[in-house]
Amino acid sequence: MTRQPHDQFAKLYLEELLSPIGEVEISREITGEVQQVDISFSPNPESDRQMLGLLGDMVSSPCLLEPFRNQPSKAEIRSCMVKLFLLHRDLQRRARREDNQFPEAELPRLWILTTSASSALLDSFGARLDADNWPVGVHFLAESLKTAIVAINQLPATPETLWLRLLGKGATQQQAINEIMALPQENRLRINVLELISTWRINVQRKANLTEEEQELIMNLNRAYMQWREETLREGLQQGLQQGLQQGLEQGLQRGLREGRIEERRLVLENLLVDKFGSLDEKLSQVIEPWVKLSSQEYSRLLLELANLSRTELLARFNIK
Repeated sequence: MTRQPHDQFAKLYLEELLSPIGEVEISREITGEVQQVDISFSPNPESDRQMLGLLGDMVSSPCLLEPFRNQPSKAEIRSCMVKLFLLHRDLQRRARREDNQFPEAELPRLWILTTSASSALLDSFGARLDADNWPVGVHFLAESLKTAIVAINQLPATPETLWLRLLGKGATQQQAINEIMALPQENRLRINVLELISTWRINVQRKANLTEEEQELIMNLNRAYMQWREETLREGLQQGLQQGLQQGLEQGLQRGLREGRIEERRLVLENLLVDKFGSLDEKLSQVIEPWVKLSSQEYSRLLLELANLSRTELLARFNIK
């Protein structure tokens, strides 16, 4: 599949993981030629990064993260490094204007996250392991370059690498999904990540002429989607039963099923609208409630049309001015 669908999932996924422990900036613009870095992150010194394992160690200081669905080319890696060096230059210029110096040790590091990296590619950049401090799969360029390439398929299958392995492919990703599904159901990170995975699966499945890799990806995501859907429906059912006890069991059951279905639709719509328009502002939020209450046929038809609708056209569908 192209890099773009994976890019969008990776950005939302990393934002979900990192926002509780620091400041996340998506598609940060770097001055000079207009360029954007996928993820810019500044940690909160008082936050607990331990729950993120290896990812938490990587983001212990300000950094840039660039995820790739397929092995990046040498040119793509150099392009990422150019953005890093432009950021370094901006930080040092700003410090000089304030009669300060920006310490070399505090300059942000670049983490290139790729599903795989060949020996030839790693050798061409002089990338090396640091076995005393980092696991297999984390390859560092020369210290002054402030860059590391993380080959996700090479990471050991341990709890510490779980949240990075989800960004892998094939068996690596499938095992990570299985491990996430096995986490306690009350784990908030698990709940939110399953929702993101489900939205990713819906987005990919909506495409026409799926490639073999996209079909494999959907199969990898199916179990997580079905479990998320079942748990969402169950939660709505429980709420409906509790609220409907005074109305009788049958009415409560019907209400639970209805609320579960609406809650599932609401979660899907929120993610798809953010994916298409970049954010969910006050006006866009107003389309959700009437949309989730449409008949199944109308709801699904509008989902399919969303990719071709402008913001203005979508608001007009629900008479929102």
